[in-house]
Amino acid sequence: MRKKYRFSKGKIMAAFAAVFFLLQAVPATAADGSYTYNYDYWGEIQKSPDVYSVARVVTSKELGLDKKFSAPKGLYVKDSSVFICDTGNNRIVELERTAKDVFELKNIYETVKGSDGADTFNNPTDVKVTDDGYMFVADKNNNRILKLDMEGNFIKEFLMPDDSSLNKDQEFLPDKITVDGAGRVYAIADGINKGLIKYEADGTFSGFVGANKASYNIQDYLWKKFATKEQRARMESFVPTEYDNVYMDKEGFIYCCTGAIQEDDLLHGKVDAVRRLNLLGDDILVRNGDYKIIGDLTWGDGGGYTGPSYFADVTALDNGIYVCADNNRGRLFGYDDQGRMVFAFGGNGNMAGYFRKPSALDHIGNDLLVLDEIDCSLTVFVPTEFGNNIYNAISEFDKGKYEKSAEYWNKVMDANGNYDLAYIGIGRSLLREEKYKEAMKYFKVKYDDENYSKAFKEYRKEWVEDHIGYIVAVILILMIVPLAIGRVNKMKAEIAVSGVFIYEEGLKKKKEGKKAA
Repeated sequence: MRKKYRFSKGKIMAAFAAVFFLLQAVPATAADGSYTYNYDYWGEIQKSPDVYSVARVVTSKELGLDKKFSAPKGLYVKDSSVFICDTGNNRIVELERTAKDVFELKNIYETVKGSDGADTFNNPTDVKVTDDGYMFVADKNNNRILKLDMEGNFIKEFLMPDDSSLNKDQEFLPDKITVDGAGRVYAIADGINKGLIKYEADGTFSGFVGANKASYNIQDYLWKKFATKEQRARMESFVPTEYDNVYMDKEGFIYCCTGAIQEDDLLHGKVDAVRRLNLLGDDILVRNGDYKIIGDLTWGDGGGYTGPSYFADVTALDNGIYVCADNNRGRLFGYDDQGRMVFAFGGNGNMAGYFRKPSALDHIGNDLLVLDEIDCSLTVFVPTEFGNNIYNAISEFDKGKYEKSAEYWNKVMDANGNYDLAYIGIGRSLLREEKYKEAMKYFKVKYDDENYSKAFKEYRKEWVEDHIGYIVAVILILMIVPLAIGRVNKMKAEIAVSGVFIYEEGLKKKKEGKKAA
């Protein structure tokens, strides 16, 4: 006999609530088993073949370290060497990548040799290595940025900026750093929101660069305009948002990312989650995509995660694609040089390819390395065949090989017919090959108005050039025919007038003849 179950209204509602909670707790598309996704023109999630796959998850145990990684926060790749700030253990660990999925322990830096100050690191949060063989370390709780040689010998230190606008009692806590080819240091420090702190190679503080936008509420702004001096003093100041991380690309431009942004500021462009600064500190990041560069476009509130993506780090590949790490939901977002999303993948979890709190991000070639602060591991991602086709298409286009680029984009389209960038990529290749009419078709499919307008303008010009003879003929006909008709009508009128005149003259002479007779 089949057992009968009876459900109350309360139990049914509870079941629906549980299902909704579970769906919100997983990544945006993981609910139906997918991993990589993108957004279409309408802002809807489109599943995608994986652009990356996990090659290896590196842990301290397999490296044979005496102590497990503790809250690692900094990561830097130099050639085949990988430097990790093992922050909780106050040391820098250097690994050597000997194969795609093989990493070996190369060196451990724990002491600073020859320093007048502390001879050990204290909460190091970032590290950079320059081409001329120097290591820079953000030695946070020692209130300094260190310049060392590759043996760990002290060379120089960069201290609290000497600037009158800063609080003299404020503690200098450098958090993230980058270094340019001339040895100039750009730093982010806790509590300093004036932009990047810039030091010359000799350690001299030379000012602040590229301060982020100040976030404010329009009502508060108007109130401040009419408030008294005492009231303004009690009100919160409108100050720029601090950067969370910094990365210098191969061209010397600086990418900065900001995670702690209010939802309203993010959606209305009051503060940018990612910026690309030139030497003057001006933001030159191109934003031609359909949506703002903010990571996920929709935000669930389940599973303990709420609000927008929090960009904790950014890295830029040599092909112009830059990748941002979201440590709110543990995802990676890739964008092309026009600001269009290339991929999104990841999520919170303990499985390979997921993260608990990604704290740092870098790359070797097109491979991505992600450091997890809570899981204390380094995940290495390598492009799949689908991902390589995307990168090859972009690379061939940059080389001027447009036909070859279109071939790779067609392979991408074969694997994912909903991938917008494939249509746009083929359209751009056809545009460069001067096949404007064909290019217009691809741009039209994906609502790329800007490129469609470019193709249409060139197609119109080409059409006019090809049909100039017919156009001139039509113009001449339109001009000559009315003139000819007018001339004929005029001649007819003149003939008619002449006929009447002759007739009248004849009558006149006839009358005169009669009178003479």
